[in-house]
This record gives sequence, structure tokens and C-alpha cells, in this order.
Amino acid sequence: MRGTPLTIGQILKWADAYYAREKKWPQAKFPGPADGPCGHETWTNLNQVLRVGWRVLPGGSSLARLLAQHRGVRNRKALPHLSVRDILLWADLHEERTGTWPTRHSGPVVDAPGETWCGVELALTHGQRGMAGGSSLALLLAERRQRRHRQKIPPLTLAQILRWADAHHARSGAWPMCTSGTIADSGGETWRGVDKAMRNGRRTLPGGFSLAQLLADQRAARNHLALPRLTVKQLLLWADAHRRRTGKWPKASSGPVFCGGGETWDRIDNALRQGNRGLPGRTSLSRLLARERNVRPGSERPDLTIEQILRWADACHARTGKWPHARMGAIPEAPGESWKNINAALRDGRRGLAGGSTLHRLLAERGNGDIPK
Repeated sequence: MRGTPLTIGQILKWADAYYAREKKWPQAKFPGPADGPCGHETWTNLNQVLRVGWRVLPGGSSLARLLAQHRGVRNRKALPHLSVRDILLWADLHEERTGTWPTRHSGPVVDAPGETWCGVELALTHGQRGMAGGSSLALLLAERRQRRHRQKIPPLTLAQILRWADAHHARSGAWPMCTSGTIADSGGETWRGVDKAMRNGRRTLPGGFSLAQLLADQRAARNHLALPRLTVKQLLLWADAHRRRTGKWPKASSGPVFCGGGETWDRIDNALRQGNRGLPGRTSLSRLLARERNVRPGSERPDLTIEQILRWADACHARTGKWPHARMGAIPEAPGESWKNINAALRDGRRGLAGGSTLHRLLAERGNGDIPK
């Protein structure tokens, strides 16, 4: 790319001038000029030049990386790893200075510019920035500073975990997962930490199982990692029951399966297509019902009669002054019906009709004038 040659030193001089003027370091998204020699430099262009390596620069960098390397500016997309040792040191200094231990709400970490106690909490909880995850600031301090921390790690019981899970379900309408974050009103517990303690047998728990398994056993919650196997025979029993209850055969969009233990017809349709959960695959719910129950597309609709079709045609003529045709769309007097479907049923012999006719032919045989084709 043509343009005035650039140097790292020149870009840093522009960045220093920007900081002196604006009291903040420039970012690539800032549209303002960088006061280049030709008056047309922008931070966006400079960031691109640093990335690609135009104008005699080597490339493979960015504005954020350049400022982090040469000016110590915090790069949010490449935050340094944390260590338990550093976090405990910062906490000790915080306690010595304030007389209290830090929490996630304690704001900036005074002894680590750019860090916040909320950011430390998130890293401990979600396993970010080199942390293992499944912990929290409160739990770390309780584990490593028991003699000085006012609250020791309490034991966990399955009854307490289930009470927290019930409260979570009452608030959100869903059962918690290990990724559900901090447990409300628990003093800093997290669902990931609880799951980890259950798996490893820590804090008086027996170990060898998980949060998902506990909720599946004790609250009949659906465990997505261990879904039960399905059989074609079971699917047909559920379909027959659906037919008896609703008068219609189920479709993929029919929602929950009655007495199906959390199953839905769309998941069943997907399992049939993908061959999951013990099913053969390469089929679908509609194909299964067509093969095993002789269910044809549209057969769940009620039967039609010539008299009913003619009454709808008379109503259409009275309302619009025209006789209906197959392209006229929905029938207001029959929600869910359309003249296109009526014409197809007359032609193909569906829904109790003899077939071999059309809407145009039916109206013409009746003697109505001005019948559209």
C-alpha cells in the first residue's frame, strides 16, 4: 500500500500526544486523526497498517498490542494470567489497608492497576485467565486464609443443594446448570463450585456424581448429557395417545409429548433424522407415521363435503362479488382453510372427497356464472 513510511516511534509519539490531550490512550475504533504529517492519519488506519505490515512496518501487531508492549496499557483482549498467589497477596494488602477482606463489590484492586475484584471473581468462577474455575473470591479466602478469615468453608449437604436448586427454579423457571453462575443467598457459592465438589467428593459430599445427576434423580430434571434411549414402539404409543387426546396426529411442531417425561415432538423428530438415542436415523416423524399408521400429509384435517364448500363459496361471493378460485387465499369463514387446499382436495380425492374435480369445475356444474379458471 502506498503512503508515507511509518515507524513505531512515530506512532508512539502520536499516541503520547493523544494521551496528553485526551487523558486516555487511543483505540482503533476512535475516528479522530492522529495528527500525521499529511493530516489524514486515523487510528483505524494505523491499526490496520500495524496488523498487515504496510508502509515499511513489519506487521503482525496492532495498536492495542503496541501500547501494551511500549506503554504498559491494558489490552482487554489479551489480559495477563492470574495466579492464586497474586490474588492472595492483593487480598492481604487490601485487608491490612481497610481492615476487611475484599469481595466482588470492592471495586478496583489498588495494588494491581487495571484489575478489579469483580474481574478476579469472574476469573475464579468461570475459569478464565489461567484459573481452574468453580471457585469464588469468598471460597478462595476461606480456604487459604482460614485463620484470618472470619468465615470458614462450610460443609455442603445434598439437602442444601436441592434447596438452592428449588429456589433457582422458582425464580427462573429452569433448573440450574454448572454454568449458571453464583448461587443467590449462598454467601458466594457458585453452581460450578458445587458441581466440582460433588464430582470430587469435597466438603463432606460423597463424590462421584454431578449436579445434573442429582437433579435428574431427585427432581426429575432432564439431564441433557444422559438422555434416555428411545424406541419406535414407544414413539408410536405416544403418537397414538396424542391422537386420542387431540384428534390429530403429532407433528414436529406439536410441542411437549404428553406423559413423555420432558420429551418434545421436535426433539423426537430430530432424533429420528439424526439417528440419535437408539433410533435408526434418516427418517422423520411424518415418515414414521406414514409408514406405521398410514398417516398422509393433511390427513389430520377434518373431512370436507361438497355442501360445505358451496356454502363457503356463496359467502365469498356475497362478501366480494366474485366466485372463489384456487389463488384467492384463506377462507375467512373457515379458519385454517384456503381455496388452494380445497382445490387440491377436490382434485386429488383427499379429506373424504371423491377426487377428479376442481373448484372451477364444481362451481361451473352448479351453474354459477362468471366462474374464474
